[in-house]
Order: sequence, then structure tokens, then C-alpha cells
Amino acid sequence: MKPSNHPIDLRSDTVTRPTLAMREAMMSADLGDDVYEDDPSVNKLEAKVAKLLGFEAALFTPSGTMANQIAIHLHTQRGDTVLIEKDSHVYLYEAGASPAISGVQFDICPDFSILKQGELGPYIRKDDLHSSPTSLVVVENTHNRLGGRCLQVSQVDLLCQEARTHHCKLHHDGARLWNAAICLNVAPRELVRSFDSAAVCFSKGLGAPVGSALCGKSDFIRRARKIRKRWGGGMRQIGFLAAAAEFGLDHHYERLSDDHRRADFMRSKLSHLVGKNKGLVRILETERSTNMVYFEITKEKALTFSAEAKKEGLLINLLGNERVRAVLHLDIDDEKLDRAIGIIDRILLR
Repeated sequence: MKPSNHPIDLRSDTVTRPTLAMREAMMSADLGDDVYEDDPSVNKLEAKVAKLLGFEAALFTPSGTMANQIAIHLHTQRGDTVLIEKDSHVYLYEAGASPAISGVQFDICPDFSILKQGELGPYIRKDDLHSSPTSLVVVENTHNRLGGRCLQVSQVDLLCQEARTHHCKLHHDGARLWNAAICLNVAPRELVRSFDSAAVCFSKGLGAPVGSALCGKSDFIRRARKIRKRWGGGMRQIGFLAAAAEFGLDHHYERLSDDHRRADFMRSKLSHLVGKNKGLVRILETERSTNMVYFEITKEKALTFSAEAKKEGLLINLLGNERVRAVLHLDIDDEKLDRAIGIIDRILLR
């Protein structure tokens, strides 16, 4: 059980701990050797996720970074260009893996959500003597750095249609795909139906301790399994991790709406402080936000904000010089959220 004096942690939805019920499911999991592909719990999870997302097959990976990087590696050749959005996770937060491992470079599009029909073309590099051709487009939905913004099905379909006209492959970084599907009230498969591959994560909103999955056609996943092994991701008796992931899918998926509701509540409460509270500059609003709240504070307050919050029992991060991100998750109930808002208010009023 968690200690009663544990701080309120809004740094990320990755900080969740398995619930008692999830731990019980883990302890009772049927185990085998996944490198031999005979761990029944892993096989069950992979089949379930593939069906849920509308793909032929899936591969359990220890992290979303590995799932993304395997996809990028298989969809490209050395010297290719990958088109991504500004501030994408594969660009900022995966330790330079794509250039280092797969020999590709990135081109940046400011925001896929604002593109209209025919507007993707200028961002695509042609394959000629002087260019590094664009062979892959990676879409992150929800977008980690854009306030938890989620792209609608129509936006995703248009983007994919445009990419296809330029003969590009498509990978979906769905670390928080579950949040997008809940926010939009659509089946997860609707958001990835036009992609060649998709990665999803179990260790964020679903509350599992570790794990992601990469989905695609059967031959693609067969090759992905080889790359996972090559990169040190071949695992043995990991059915207890698969059991945690499946428990999260079965029991924590629908409750993601609670995180979204609490994020809306927090955004509303903090919005009332703008103008009254000189430490708070503005709340970052997006058309469809999920479980993240971004707000900007003054440069002076930013210097000590995280340290002061920690002293009062709140863990919360600055992203950049003056932007703060709060992430709601299954370990944050209404009472903890009220306390967190109170702490933020007091710090900014000092």
C-alpha cells in the first residue's frame, strides 16, 4: 500500500502505481518464455491489442520509445527524412535514437491539426540527388507538448491521405491514444485505421507498471520481433507485466474520463486566477484537451516554483522556462486535486 504521506504527484501519468487488484492479477498470471513466444499471458495481450486497434498482429515492448524506434527503423532507410510535429516525443524525448540507431533525420511541421487539404506537400522532401527523401510521417495523438491535444478522426484521415499521395509510410505514436479515443468518444481503431503501424502504452493512464505494444501487419511484426531481440528487448517470463497491461485495458480504460474531467476542473479553477494572481500569466487552451493542464507563470515565480511546491507536498514540473505541466491520473482523486490547486494558488500569491 502507498504511504499516507506520499506527495501529490502531477509530474506525469507514468508515476502511477499498480492498484492492489492489478497486483493480484499480476501474481496470478500464467507464465512462459516470451522469446520462444510461449508466454500465454503475453500472447493473449498481443492478440487482444491487435484486434482492438484493427491490425493483424502486435508485439509487447518494454517501452514506448522502443516501440516507436522499431517502427521508424523498419519504415525507413538510412539517410531518409521523417516528418514530425514540433515538439514530438520521438524528436525531443527519445535520446536522439532515430539518428543514432536508424540514420534518419527529422523535418518539423508546426502543427498537423491546422493543415488543410493539399497543405502537407511543402513539408515533404523529394527523392533527388540533393535531398534526403521523406519516407515516413509520425503522428502523435494525443500530443504530449501541445496541452494534451487530440486530433479528430477526420483530421487524422486527411493527414494520412495526404501522406499517401507522397508515397510516405505512416506511424502512430499512441502513447496516450486511449485518452484521445475516450475524449472523442470513438473506438481506438478509428484513430489508427489509416496507419501502417501504431504504438500504444500501458504504463500511463492505464496504470500498468511498464510496457507498450507495437501493432502492424504480421510480416512487419515478425521483423519487429527480430529488431526487439537485436536491441536487447527479448524478455522471458513477462506474463505478469502483460497481465498488468490487460488489467489496465479491462478496468482502467473507461475511467480515463475522470482524469479529463479533473483536468477541466483544474483548468477552470486556475483560469479564475489569471489577472487576479500576478504570478499566473495564462492557461494554455486547446480545442480538445485530455488529462494535461499547461499554464504559464512569471519568470520570477518559475525560478523557485517546483522547489516550493515540493516542500508543500506537490510534485510538478516546469517544461521550458515558464510553462508548467500538470498531468492527472488514476492516483489523483478529487481531494488530492483540491489540495494541489490550493498549493499552486498559495505559491503564486506569495
